[in-house]
Amino acid sequence: MGSKNTTDVIIIGSGLAGVYTALNLDSRLKVKILSKGEIFDNSSSLAQGGIAASLEIDDLDAHIEDTLNAGSGVNNIDNLKILVYEAKENVDKLLEFGVPFDRDSYGRLRTTLEGGHSRARILHAGGDATGKEIMKTLYKEAVNRDNIEILDDTMAVELIKKDNKCIGVKIIKDNKLISIFSKAVVIATGGIGALYKNSTNSPLATGDGIAMAYRAGCVLDNMEFIQFHPTALYSEGEGKKFLISEAVRGEGAYLKNKFGERFMLKIHPRGELAPRDIVAQSIYNELIKTNSEFVYLDITHKDRDFLIKRFPTIFNKCLEYGLDMSKDLIPVAPVEHYFIGGIKVNDDGMTNLENLYACGECTNTGVHGANRLASNSLLECIVFGRRIANSINNTVENIPLNILDSDYETEIKTEVDEYLFKTIKDRIKHTMDKYVGIVRTTTGLLKAREIIDDIYEMLKNKYRYNKEYIEVLNMSIVSKSIIESCIKRENSLGCHYRIN
Repeated sequence: MGSKNTTDVIIIGSGLAGVYTALNLDSRLKVKILSKGEIFDNSSSLAQGGIAASLEIDDLDAHIEDTLNAGSGVNNIDNLKILVYEAKENVDKLLEFGVPFDRDSYGRLRTTLEGGHSRARILHAGGDATGKEIMKTLYKEAVNRDNIEILDDTMAVELIKKDNKCIGVKIIKDNKLISIFSKAVVIATGGIGALYKNSTNSPLATGDGIAMAYRAGCVLDNMEFIQFHPTALYSEGEGKKFLISEAVRGEGAYLKNKFGERFMLKIHPRGELAPRDIVAQSIYNELIKTNSEFVYLDITHKDRDFLIKRFPTIFNKCLEYGLDMSKDLIPVAPVEHYFIGGIKVNDDGMTNLENLYACGECTNTGVHGANRLASNSLLECIVFGRRIANSINNTVENIPLNILDSDYETEIKTEVDEYLFKTIKDRIKHTMDKYVGIVRTTTGLLKAREIIDDIYEMLKNKYRYNKEYIEVLNMSIVSKSIIESCIKRENSLGCHYRIN
């Protein structure tokens, strides 16, 4: 890259948190967005539900209350108020960029209801293709900006430090290890779904940004809180699972066991629209009680034309599995969906390492508490992404560009034992699934720690720069941190559900 080895801001991650942050940076700043895979291969593009936003003043307190209730009351109240109060200005910004949110026949923004919400405040686009529509719009805006460069198939492997400052990132691109130096770095690498056998996340979600931050000395927080979405479309085999959006229940779908009984009504006053942790745990218990692998989602009482228009993506996916939503029950089961813990940041997205910010699912702002309220995740990306951009805009002129004396580019060896790394990954996934899933026990967590510690010890002293090794090392680091946090919190809270 030669002279291109410097820039003003590096953003690691090409989802909503990363791209929206980039679009709010001053146009005079040179920005590099690093995408581990193809540009659309991220969880933001998969988001079906929408953005929870209180657009009316009289709904602000209710949105805060709903979020507190879902989060078991342990939310960071100051950051939560920021999340809710700054929603409208950021939604307006998305509209300014051209995001085509769905509207009613009068041209007003259409809102819907989801689990845990007391009011209909969820904005959506393309029916159930909200993430795809948002990202398509923002990518178009980003590629037309002269100051933004997007590098796909680029893996960030290490933060470059000088004293207690982050001054750049080491990346792997085209089998070269490259050092890029910058005034500020933003980690926006998403979640940890690939630590589990089944997840709604992209297989690329291996917790890379969280592990990099940890190795650089950043504080991780609330790592025990992992949200399992109650209703992923059941299918045999392991891997990425298709999500059946919360919005389907918001439009009136029922959860039924194999006997055709609605079991949520006797568990929570909101029934199927209880907070996600309660619904996921209830389904888990129902599966054990009835010796089943899935429960059913029933929305056959809704008109077929309505379902096709409101849920085009889900309707067509179900058809691929031979299911007609208007006639057939949909088999669903909980799978890993969203990581609530992560890199600890303040109200401007700053970590404890100077000039290093983090945004989105890889962070812990504290807004979600012990369990995330539906559709607050995309909102968190835009609210705190803009705050990060504003912080950088206001301080970047006073930040010197530090460049260390080192090789800017180094060829790396590509020969690796792929079978070995796949075996280790499978071992991590099996361990996390078995012992650190919806329900945790003391015995299981201690066993998980023993297994993951052995894997980490085997890997830690063999540091090498290739994608496969770095990825599995990152998985072991994040898994280890999650397990330690689970062991320390001996009581059940939110989506951390312990049976002792």
